[in-house]
Amino acid sequence: MKTTLTNWEILGSLKIKKNLEADKLIDLLLKNRKISKNDTSDFLNPNLKKISAKSVGINMKELNKSVERIRKAIASKEKIVVYGDYDVDGIAGTAILWESLRDAGADVMPYIPNRIEEGYGLSVKGIEDLEKTLGRPALIITVDNGIVANDAVFFAKERGIDVIITDHHVPSSALPDAYSIVHTTSLCGAGVAYMLSRAISNFPRFAQASRGEQFSISNDSHLELVALATVADLVPLTQANRSLLYFGLKNLRESMRPGLLALFEEAGIKKEEISVYTIGHVIAPRLNAMGRLENAMDSLRLLCTTDPKRARLLAIKLGDTNRSRQKLTIDTFMHAKSRVKGNSKKLLFVKHDSYEQGIIGLVAGRLTEEYFLPSIVVSKGKEISRASARSVSGFNIIEFIRKASDLLVDAGGHPMAAGFTVKTENLTALEKKFQKFAEEMLTEELLKRKLRIDCEIPLRSLNIEVYDSLSKLEPFGMGNPTPVFVSRGLNIYDLRIVGADQRHIKIVCSDGEFSIEAMYFNGVEKLRGIKIGDTVDIAYSLVLNEWNGNKKIELRIKDLIHRGKDH
Repeated sequence: MKTTLTNWEILGSLKIKKNLEADKLIDLLLKNRKISKNDTSDFLNPNLKKISAKSVGINMKELNKSVERIRKAIASKEKIVVYGDYDVDGIAGTAILWESLRDAGADVMPYIPNRIEEGYGLSVKGIEDLEKTLGRPALIITVDNGIVANDAVFFAKERGIDVIITDHHVPSSALPDAYSIVHTTSLCGAGVAYMLSRAISNFPRFAQASRGEQFSISNDSHLELVALATVADLVPLTQANRSLLYFGLKNLRESMRPGLLALFEEAGIKKEEISVYTIGHVIAPRLNAMGRLENAMDSLRLLCTTDPKRARLLAIKLGDTNRSRQKLTIDTFMHAKSRVKGNSKKLLFVKHDSYEQGIIGLVAGRLTEEYFLPSIVVSKGKEISRASARSVSGFNIIEFIRKASDLLVDAGGHPMAAGFTVKTENLTALEKKFQKFAEEMLTEELLKRKLRIDCEIPLRSLNIEVYDSLSKLEPFGMGNPTPVFVSRGLNIYDLRIVGADQRHIKIVCSDGEFSIEAMYFNGVEKLRGIKIGDTVDIAYSLVLNEWNGNKKIELRIKDLIHRGKDH
């Protein structure tokens, strides 16, 4: 299979006479991220007070209608079920709404469907199963799902159950006939749930209101859950998401939730050092693991428990399950990779009856990362098959999938990640249709792997002050990437292969005036044939290395171009 080469796309330029001016660098970075001058102040100075349901695009009529229905349910002591999803976003949002409703005096229980038995989102099977375990509710409130659950909502109405949908996924052409819909694509699912919880907290608790007492709920502890979901669900870290994450990270670093503290201990991380990276690569995978391989209710129990002993037991279970998930993901990826070997098409489509539904999204992501092609991985069943898809930048995968709606049972997701259900008998026809659409829609330009570089700067300009100035733009992530720079004509002074698996490269490079250490993770293949004394151009981000009270900046290499050899 032909893999694409990386093209460097340099977004801007700076005129540097003697020293790099931090203010001009920040201005350039904001421009590269398409932050207008009018929005610069809000971007650099996050403010929760400026975030409202209306400002994030939630229909206020629908929100108010939802709150009134919840008010009625609490006053009448009706049974409410918060129906979540099995990923971090759905689990965190379910915890937020369940705690808010419980504290408001509601008769409320949470429910997370089983991925294998009930599938994604609100479903007929899910409603039937929750009735068996919890009894028939008067009201179901979905979290991080429901916007395409037309059949399930119709089924619920037939049974006398009202449904309030809270979701952030892309809707289809026809919305479900729900009691009300609290929706925006601007936030993660937990963010939408948080907005509803804030609205709930603004009305009096009825038992206290009857005595003339005002009741309010502090949502501060919920911001840390929004932060987890915002990072885990890869929503753009701009506008409201940036503010929610900015303050949510602060709360996470001060969290007193027994479940989170136990999870941090099991993972070997200090809560004071929690970052976007820590959430995405250490915390979220553990919370996600239960829903991938077992039942996500244990992850929800971990977030909500007030018992430290139970929290420790649950954290150990999540850690063990995550390690099993890691091995299964690697094994499945290697199998899928062998099946797409020699592929000459623009879309990777791989199916097998051994693939676990819980990890096919991860495998699709790895295939896309490896080959830079949209990837669809199918867990093939006897009658029904389920698939996850991942895309490349600029190619809307959910719109692409919905072009074959005539062959699908259902589909949902985002422009970069989606999933669908299909009758197994239609798989062959579906693959042919997808490949035909891919040939028509995927241009060569879309399939060029690009590295977006903010600007070129001389190596001698790098110092602690420059690194500190970049912190004004944190937290980094989707929509607000870590700044990447390029320095050219550098000489390699030292080069060593490091790491237990001998896949990483550590080099010392110099521009003749200034030398610096740089790490290239998984860079052995890229640097094969390069040796000490050779000249290179390096694209990199900056990191701070602290040791024994000493601070120095280092480079994390993103890509490298070999310019010449030492003869």
